[in-house]
Amino acid sequence: MSLPRVILIRMSTPEGWSEVDGALQREFRFANFAEALAFVNRVGELAEAENHHPDVELGWGRVVLRWRTHSADAITDRDRELAAKSGALSTEAVPD
Repeated sequence: MSLPRVILIRMSTPEGWSEVDGALQREFRFANFAEALAFVNRVGELAEAENHHPDVELGWGRVVLRWRTHSADAITDRDRELAAKSGALSTEAVPD
């Protein structure tokens, strides 16, 4: 009797995100500091609700988010899911 085969399906990297140094990373552009800060606050609310937190870099008119699961020392499907969710919060982003 043969053992059943298990197929693992990994979520794809969300659109607009890149794998950089073992994390999903994306830079968002905004018209000013206040809009960038408001976006960071929305991402913070998501992160608190999910109990999973990105690294955040905030500057004038820009935010860099990095999602990575430190306990796994890797990018996980949860990181991909939260990257997609946080990207959807960027309605105020200025197109490149």
